Amino acid sequence: MNTIGHLINGALITEGQTTLPVYNPATGNVATQADVASAKTVNEAVRLAKEAYPAWRNTPPIRRARIMQKFLQLLEENADTICEMIGHEHGKIKHDAMGELQRGIENVEYACGIPTLLKGEHSRGVGPGIDAWSEFQPLGVVAGITPFNFPVMVPLWMYPLAIACGNCFILKPSERDPSSTLFVAQLLQEAGLPPGVMNVVNGDKGTVDALLDNKDISAVSFVGSTPVAESIYSRASAAGKRCQALGGAKNHAIVMPDADLDNAVSQLLGAAFGSSGERCMALSVVTAVGDNTADALIAKLKEKMTDLRVGACNDNNNDFGPVITGAHRDRVVRLISSAETQGADVVVDGREPLVAGFESGFFVGATLIDRVTPKMESYKEEIFGPVLQVVRVDTMADAMQLINDHEYGNGTCIFTRDGEAARYFSDHIEVGMVGINVPLPVPVAYHSFGGWKRSFFGDLSAYGPDGVRFYTRRKTITQRWPSEAVREGVSFSMPVMK
Repeated sequence: MNTIGHLINGALITEGQTTLPVYNPATGNVATQADVASAKTVNEAVRLAKEAYPAWRNTPPIRRARIMQKFLQLLEENADTICEMIGHEHGKIKHDAMGELQRGIENVEYACGIPTLLKGEHSRGVGPGIDAWSEFQPLGVVAGITPFNFPVMVPLWMYPLAIACGNCFILKPSERDPSSTLFVAQLLQEAGLPPGVMNVVNGDKGTVDALLDNKDISAVSFVGSTPVAESIYSRASAAGKRCQALGGAKNHAIVMPDADLDNAVSQLLGAAFGSSGERCMALSVVTAVGDNTADALIAKLKEKMTDLRVGACNDNNNDFGPVITGAHRDRVVRLISSAETQGADVVVDGREPLVAGFESGFFVGATLIDRVTPKMESYKEEIFGPVLQVVRVDTMADAMQLINDHEYGNGTCIFTRDGEAARYFSDHIEVGMVGINVPLPVPVAYHSFGGWKRSFFGDLSAYGPDGVRFYTRRKTITQRWPSEAVREGVSFSMPVMK
């Protein structure tokens, strides 16, 4: 069986001591295996990255940008191969995998502008013959720990910008679908990146622990569940590392009585069931304002959901694929059943989908649950599956209170034709990313991504302008060259500009 190894100092290696199974979730079979990097291998990768850092740091930003431009070209040329890898190990249908890849490519495009992004600020004549300026210098060796649900996009949120800023990078991808992540990293080597600047170590929690414990790593980026994000942020911060840790979500959409219901239904279907609901920005809860709105919305959703197709990635006509593992499928089914037991109505039941030819796959069909309440287990937990729950409320204020009271604050959306309501919503909702008739308000690459409350731990959000600040530190220089025209005596007072 093929073993997926590690990319260290420009070369692929395997240890062969411990491996983890990598499944094809559509068939339920083990497709390959991932080598587990020991602490020794992780530390060697960090050591080689540290050796490569001085030369890379001193490489002019325009040359770094040219490598990113070549990398961009290679991503586009190899798009079909990358998407097939995503499909076989994650289960995404090709059209969805292409969307993931394109979102990642946009972050590489942003990184290509690094000469401008690192310009800093300059002030001439802040005092007699004195100039001052700031510049943004890299941190050194930095690390990223990424989740299974976006094996290409989320890593591309991190390392293109970090490397373009002059850092060296150690990436630990998800052990559940590492092939596409490793392949994309190899394309960056092919683009001309010097050995040691970009390294990939596959593995498990022990591999993550080795990264967090290594004293030569200056910063850590993490995307995953909230309990793990909170733990990693705490450990990294205690060790003096800069950290941004993106956690879980429970994203709500408000549907107002004046909303265009046909448009809202179309948008909700994609936002709830795309990628089998395995998105941190998936809209998993609809708060319908008024029973009339809820009844009409349920009727339209139920009608449209009969046409949804769940299946394997080999058919691009499918709408979404399996969930990542059998254990995760069982968890999603358990949470659907818990809602039913606690009094909710399962309007469309996806617990036993029939996928011909893939009977052993990890499939859950599109599920719609009505009359969910905040006390139910399915409401409290992040289901991370193709499940849309409807909570009925009387007013917009009730809906907003429900959202603001939740421990997560990642993304939210309102469907309305009322500009005043939309403005009030965006001003007062306590969530980091807000959509107005946009169900997945994922910021474009030149803005930054980050939730509020227990959806995010750290001070600087992911990618975009915050990403540049996260992967650099500001240095401010004040300079004067002595001349005959300017001579000062000794002064023991705080210096001021007169």
